[in-house]
Amino acid sequence: MSAPLTMDLPQVPLLAAALAAADRGWHVHPLRPGAKTPALHGEERCPRTGECAGGHRKWEQRATTDPTRIERCWTHAPYNVGIATGPAGLLVVDLDMPKDKDEKGAPDGANCFLALCERAGQPWPTTYTVRSARGGQHLYFAAPDGVRLHNTAGKLGALIDTRAWGGYVVAAGSTTATGDYHVVADAPVADLPAWLLAALTPPPRARGPVTLPSPGRAGAYAQAALRNETDSVRHAPEGTRNRTLVRAARALGRLVASGDLPHAVVEEALNGAGEAAGLTERECRPAVTSALNWSISHNGGTAA
Repeated sequence: MSAPLTMDLPQVPLLAAALAAADRGWHVHPLRPGAKTPALHGEERCPRTGECAGGHRKWEQRATTDPTRIERCWTHAPYNVGIATGPAGLLVVDLDMPKDKDEKGAPDGANCFLALCERAGQPWPTTYTVRSARGGQHLYFAAPDGVRLHNTAGKLGALIDTRAWGGYVVAAGSTTATGDYHVVADAPVADLPAWLLAALTPPPRARGPVTLPSPGRAGAYAQAALRNETDSVRHAPEGTRNRTLVRAARALGRLVASGDLPHAVVEEALNGAGEAAGLTERECRPAVTSALNWSISHNGGTAA
């Protein structure tokens, strides 16, 4: 029989931190001891057993609030604690400090964020706040219902990132070689301010229905291929969406090269299907452009 935990073991305070986060309804997952990277296996090393029996499950999918699972994990090793912001219903604003290579005297993320608040005519928001290992700040907000926000890097300003779906933050109580993460404002988590939501969700681009070429230009086969490939992308399960998008672009690129489908129609249709599947515009457009150009150039056409 294994020995009971004692308060001398390093994982005890980290287990307490994980349970405290889960008690708030925040889904947690283990990070490597003393580090900020997930401790769970990646897709290339997935055993396809246990939780992954039906296919690889990433850290965001495996993050949990189940105290039994948390205790079983954190009694194994002194893992740092990650909070999967999307499942937790959070949008966290990450205010970073300048790196050593940055200009001396450059403003930090907090000063840039304060300027944003002043520009919006709003006070600095009062909400649950964690100080990061390098002296930055994590401002926690409740994500609004009906809006699926994703990570951003520098969208709001220099040294200001956000974490939502697809991202995580290191929870208070975690420790790295640079320092520890601790609560500096134990206030209730505030709703995401309307001005911040507006800054993170610009008006969507007008996207009309995709107009298929006439049968005289493309033929029934080309039109069916366009419909089938975009449907495949639109319904691709998580974990396969990027791969499916690239494969579809390469397949349709052959029809662009042959002149059976217009480049602009294929590009717009694939980007729309990718975004409908849950990918961001920044994920879709470079992948589609690169894959289409590769396929066109390898099939005797001229890439755009």
